[in-house]
Amino acid sequence: MEQHNILELHPGLVWGFAVTVVIMLLLDLGVFNKKSHEVSSKEATIWSVVWISLSMVFSGVVYWVFNTDGTAGSHAIAVEKFTQYQAAYWIEKALSVDNLFVFILVFGFFKVPKFLHHKVLFWGIIGALIFRAIFIFAGVELIELTYLPEMNVFGHAVKINVVMTLFGLFLIYAGIKSWGDDGDDDNENYGDTAGAKLIKSFWKVSDNYDGDKFFTVQNGIKMATPLLVVVAVIEFTDVLFAVDSIPAIFAISNDPFILYTSNIFAILGLRSLYFLLANFIHMFSKLPYGLAIILAFIGVKMLIAPWYHITSPVSLGIVGGVLIISVLLSIMFPDKKEDEEKKLD
Repeated sequence: MEQHNILELHPGLVWGFAVTVVIMLLLDLGVFNKKSHEVSSKEATIWSVVWISLSMVFSGVVYWVFNTDGTAGSHAIAVEKFTQYQAAYWIEKALSVDNLFVFILVFGFFKVPKFLHHKVLFWGIIGALIFRAIFIFAGVELIELTYLPEMNVFGHAVKINVVMTLFGLFLIYAGIKSWGDDGDDDNENYGDTAGAKLIKSFWKVSDNYDGDKFFTVQNGIKMATPLLVVVAVIEFTDVLFAVDSIPAIFAISNDPFILYTSNIFAILGLRSLYFLLANFIHMFSKLPYGLAIILAFIGVKMLIAPWYHITSPVSLGIVGGVLIISVLLSIMFPDKKEDEEKKLD
């Protein structure tokens, strides 16, 4: 089924996707958020619904494009591509939630005023659009170039891919490491990370914010504000998280357009999700365990792919089931540490 490439079937869809994203970003920055302000829960809810709805509509378009003639074969291909998109979208969405924990810590560390959070996340998204495109399209090409010659393993003729095997091992390791993570990020010095060092190597950084400006002038000297440092830290943080999430979606499909569009729609909705969940993040205390299971599952799927193919609908069901169970367990068994902190407040 993978030989059916969406770019060949409907090249106009590329422009449709690009135009939609550009228009939504312009509306977001130039109309609805022209002035920096603190985003309310109501506004965050509306934008979350908008982005999720757009992504679901686009998944319907993917189905329609591949269901070219309405035959049983065409329908099967369309369902496979539709579920590939859905699985990649929800995997990226779930793994992106992990970013929210770090964003909260970064904003707290730099004491970023709440009315500036949206601007930081907006420019973080712009960077993600670029870096994710590089990672995904380069990754697909790299995978195509790293298949070993067909060989007989355990009585089966298989073609093993070196990159996918390494990705699989890495994701299993990442899942195990994530399960045992004790939350050391709470004590991390974000002012000493790669993003912060990069800005400080080019400009002096002022001690105080100057509204929503990235640069200010003090005593006749042009200086970067802490806001620019925060944007750089967020950008580098996203690149680090992409190291987990991008290999994970390669287990779902090798169609770069499906991978990129699902990834970008998930990322675009991350800002509104941040504002929606920031005050309720303690309700998702068990989510990191669910994400660890998802990473390990995807890693195993990659390793066994030469012998056994786990279909996209099955993958989507497992990912969705793990996410739902982890959220329900978080609500049923809230973190004791969070409860104690709330009582102290």
